[in-house]
Amino acid sequence: MLMGRRTIIKVAEWTLNAETAEGAPLAIFSAACIECGAESEASDNDRLPVELWALKHTGLNPTHRQYQPKALSFWRVDPAPGNPYLEQEARGGVRR
Repeated sequence: MLMGRRTIIKVAEWTLNAETAEGAPLAIFSAACIECGAESEASDNDRLPVELWALKHTGLNPTHRQYQPKALSFWRVDPAPGNPYLEQEARGGVRR
C-alpha cells in the first residue's frame, strides 16, 4: 500500500501566544469552596462575578473561607519567521 508524500521538518521555530481568534475569551474564571466543594459559575473575561460569589458564599457559610480560584486561558502556536509553514500559510497551503 502506497502512502501519500509527507514533509518532515526537523528544525522549525514556533511562537506561543494567547489565542486571539474572534470569540475566544482571554480567560474563563471560576472558583470552588475548599470546605464544601461548591463551585461558582464560570465567567468569561471577568473575575468579579466569581469574587462576589465567594464573598456571598462565605456570608451564607461563615466557616467557609478558603477557595480554589481557577483561570482557564487559551494558547495558540504559530510558525515564526523562517519556519516553512509560515510561507505555506501565506499561500493558503496550510490550515490554521
